[in-house]
Amino acid sequence: MERLRAEDEYNDAGDRNMAHDDDIIGIPSIEPEIEAFIRKQGVARLATADGEGRPSLVPVCFVFTEGRFYSPIDDKKKNTSWGRLKRLRNIEVNPNVCLLLDHYSRDWSELRWVLIRGVAEVISPPDRFAKEHAEAIRLLRRKYPQYENSRIGERPLIRVVPRSIASWSA
Repeated sequence: MERLRAEDEYNDAGDRNMAHDDDIIGIPSIEPEIEAFIRKQGVARLATADGEGRPSLVPVCFVFTEGRFYSPIDDKKKNTSWGRLKRLRNIEVNPNVCLLLDHYSRDWSELRWVLIRGVAEVISPPDRFAKEHAEAIRLLRRKYPQYENSRIGERPLIRVVPRSIASWSA
């Protein structure tokens, strides 16, 4: 049976105004079953759009903690320098993003997805988010052993604060 849950309505103007809101008031609650699914996933798809609304979609590693998602700018090969990544440029001009976490199976009774609409911000280690950045890096290194000897701690992170959550399962 199909289930679709959306706990908050998405509001573009409200999200844009909250792009730099650093408190957790307004983060929708996440049902335990959905949170467990989120934590099991190794990759999400991050959708951003530039200032003219042109979309971009990339797979990202992430951690979820205290109601927020964190994604590193890592050492994997890129087509450009990390500072010029499209996702970072897009977030700078349009902080409204989506994260999609999904599970595909040939057994369609196991299909499932969770869609997070939120506000993204790029946080750096030397700025006012240093403590938050360090904790997210610690969690990323625990989840992904490949990051243990990487330079992700020297680079910015993308923080996504959810504003709405929708999910579906077969």
